[in-house]
Amino acid sequence: MITGEPKFKLYALCMMSNHVHYLIEPAQPDDLPKIMHFLNWYTAMCFNRMLRRTGHFWEKRYFCDGFPASDRERALNTLRYIHGNPKAAKIRYGFFYDFSNYGSYERLTDDGLTQWHPAFLRLGSTLEECARKYKGFCQKYKPKEKNLSKCHWGSKLLSGVLLSEKCSTTNPKKKSRSSSPPPLLACQVSENPELTRIVRQFIRANRAVNGEGFEF
Repeated sequence: MITGEPKFKLYALCMMSNHVHYLIEPAQPDDLPKIMHFLNWYTAMCFNRMLRRTGHFWEKRYFCDGFPASDRERALNTLRYIHGNPKAAKIRYGFFYDFSNYGSYERLTDDGLTQWHPAFLRLGSTLEECARKYKGFCQKYKPKEKNLSKCHWGSKLLSGVLLSEKCSTTNPKKKSRSSSPPPLLACQVSENPELTRIVRQFIRANRAVNGEGFEF
């Protein structure tokens, strides 16, 4: 968190090719507009740098649908909905996805950005029981299929990028071309050691093991 910005807890995150989902709990409810302004400004700045472009980035203002912190059922359904987006869009078989924090819930890993929701922590008497029950809860999910457009910047930036331990951006399914520009994400990440560390930790904590839940 940048000094001076409103504080908040980030429980869920899923970056799709043309939108991003967050489950956020602001320290102060009135701070949500400031938090979203900061997130939209910061992500737009980063993506513009990665795409070597300038100007307006996000198409629309954010959409927010809040609920009481005490509503455990709503919280769990929201977590599952966010984590189920890649599956609904048919870019994953299951819930594991490099740009989602589902893996930290099922495998109880620390991704360096998010934390477990209190509703998740009340699913069992141990963390292992919580993870097992949440996994089962997600496996029962039958998401409504989404038609995810493939013409957006994210389809090329995310779907065509494989982040290895060295932040490689080479897609083994595609042949390299001499006229192609250098890997954008690698250049951006390498410019900031702290960003590199955060990206690697998040991917490592949430990536599928042995190809589980990989692309259709």
